[in-house]
Amino acid sequence: METTAREFNQNASRILAAAERGERITVTKNGRPVAILAPVSDEEAVPVSPYPTDPMGEDDEAPVFHSGSPADWSAGRGTYLEGFGA
Repeated sequence: METTAREFNQNASRILAAAERGERITVTKNGRPVAILAPVSDEEAVPVSPYPTDPMGEDDEAPVFHSGSPADWSAGRGTYLEGFGA
């Protein structure tokens, strides 16, 4: 089966049902194939987490949190809240 990206967008449930029945669907955009939708067998099925747990990429400026000794909060509550307008 072949379908355009627009048809796929408008009829996704019908096209997914065809894949579930075992059909391979080629999705085209401007007349050129861009994707193939194929049924997944039970052996190939990979459980998908509802929430991504892996990093989306490296970010050298992202903060890194380490476990170990607890932070020293002895400076007092007011010191830590100054930046929040308290």
